Amino acid sequence: MNNVTPLHDIRIGTLVPGSPEVDQYIAQILPHGFESFSITFWQTTGDVDLVELAKRVKDNLAESDAVISSIGIYGNPLGDEPADVETVRSWERIIDAIHHFDADVVTGFAGRLRDRPIDESMPRFTEVFSELAKRADDCGVRLAFENCAMGGNWQSGDWNIAHNPRAWEMMFDAVSSDRLGLEWEPCHQMVCLIDPLPQLARWTPRIFHVHGKDATIHWDVVRRDGIAGPEPFAFHRTPGFGDSNWTNILSELRRHGFVGSIDIEGWHDPVYHDELEMTGQVHALNYLKRCRGGEFVTNPDVS
Repeated sequence: MNNVTPLHDIRIGTLVPGSPEVDQYIAQILPHGFESFSITFWQTTGDVDLVELAKRVKDNLAESDAVISSIGIYGNPLGDEPADVETVRSWERIIDAIHHFDADVVTGFAGRLRDRPIDESMPRFTEVFSELAKRADDCGVRLAFENCAMGGNWQSGDWNIAHNPRAWEMMFDAVSSDRLGLEWEPCHQMVCLIDPLPQLARWTPRIFHVHGKDATIHWDVVRRDGIAGPEPFAFHRTPGFGDSNWTNILSELRRHGFVGSIDIEGWHDPVYHDELEMTGQVHALNYLKRCRGGEFVTNPDVS
């Protein structure tokens, strides 16, 4: 069906696990009103037959307007351990197969040389993602890097260099391809005490996919103990429960030309978790739809 109104140029959906049973998971939560699904794998696609999985997923979506927005592979493609090599192979598999899902965005971490400064990862990033960008171009696919630090910083880390705007500049200068972009969310900037909203004016053309995740910053803790004290100063939140005004975020994304999906990244909220997980996600779904503008209303014919 996939009846897209101008309002639905930005869809609201959720992340789902990259497993052989993901079609069954989608079938269970589809009635809640999710408009898109981002399938996510950790480090490897394993022995999942992506072509066969795509058929089952699309069969489940056939009677709805929902779509697969993206497929993610989250590992360290710049490392030299066996799992890292497999992550690169999984990027390749997904790039080759994603058209079977009627999608064109592959997401994941950019990787990094472990425990080395971001600058030292750039030659390896250039080597790996120049080849993946060529493959993506041949397949008509876009690659989007999540802006998650995964506990790292500029000087050291295990997973991802793509968490800071300075790093984005270096990455896109190193591999000059319009196939490379960002999987952006405000949460990861906020927990670094970066104001996420001004980024959208500059970076929206590079944003291919958005994670629906927010944060709550406890400024009393920051003022008292800083960010290196014993008490946590920030918590990841499901949209609607954090500090961000998503009406402003959606307005800025739309104003700067974003078309795509905001998929809720659940399983992080310290309050709406366990038996309240889907309660929180459905609240976020309805909240983000309101922030998008509510239900689409056709203009009157004044001609």
